[in-house]
Amino acid sequence: MLFTVFFLAFLFAVMQGFVRTVVYFWEWLSRGDKLDEDDVERAETALEESEDALERELARAGRQRGLGRIFARWRASNAAVEEYLDHLHLGWYQIVIIFFVGSMAGLLIEEVWMLVSAGLTENRVGLVWGPFSPLYGLGAVLLTVLSFFLRSRGAKGWQVFLVSALVGGVLEQLAGWSMSTFFDAESWTYLHLPDHITQWVAWRFLAAWGLLGLVWCRAVMPRLLYQIGMPTTRRQAVFVTLVAIYLVADVAMTLVCFDRKTERDAGEPPANAFEQWVDTNYSDEFISSRFQNLKIGDKRDKVDENGNIILEETAAEAEEPAGGESEGVRP
Repeated sequence: MLFTVFFLAFLFAVMQGFVRTVVYFWEWLSRGDKLDEDDVERAETALEESEDALERELARAGRQRGLGRIFARWRASNAAVEEYLDHLHLGWYQIVIIFFVGSMAGLLIEEVWMLVSAGLTENRVGLVWGPFSPLYGLGAVLLTVLSFFLRSRGAKGWQVFLVSALVGGVLEQLAGWSMSTFFDAESWTYLHLPDHITQWVAWRFLAAWGLLGLVWCRAVMPRLLYQIGMPTTRRQAVFVTLVAIYLVADVAMTLVCFDRKTERDAGEPPANAFEQWVDTNYSDEFISSRFQNLKIGDKRDKVDENGNIILEETAAEAEEPAGGESEGVRP
């Protein structure tokens, strides 16, 4: 019991220190040489308009009593965020940060979910370097762009739900099909679910994408973009550019590793020194230990002519020769 208390206290201290480090680093990025005057003016105007909206709403909240004042303050905060988004220019700066954060947050949530729901503690990363799952990062980017567009059009909740479900389904279908077609690999399959539409799309997860998009559009996206803001210094621009370069290199290297894995399985030797280096440093053992939920080649689930998964027991029985000797028939 005492050890658990000390461990939780230590974990809390580490998390608090990490958050403070991130905040300090972010503040440091906001100082230094400024960008072009137009960019700085746009960001400062958005912030000033947001602060004015906050002051107006807080003045109204001051006339409220009890719980009314609490809700009024919450509405004032929302009004400030909405005013800021009205002036926000959504561009590469916000997209890179959202992809970066979404890739890590999605991976963490998935691993925690698998631990709680199935007791699995496997590594479910999607890239060779770093704790990233690009499918979640891309999903976060697409939901952000669509939510920002739907917000500007005054879309209703059911419209956001349907669009988000469609985007999530298309994203899963394209990702699953691409992995299967180009690398003979799969990270997930829904064929064992009664409501599956394709191997990589199921109705229940379309609903999950719809709900996620609705929550993202109404609660997460506005606050997230407000916190990210618009770049005003060269430090911010340089840092995010370096992050983008790293992510592009990470994705490219992952594709190269999977391509060589497919070629090795087909018996093709490396064609040059670079491919030899890839085979040495990103071998089959590395791939299997790094991508623990990934099934490649003959390790993939077997499927019958109706598209259903063949259980191992059923497959083994089908491969066994019929027992006993058949009696001959005399003419």
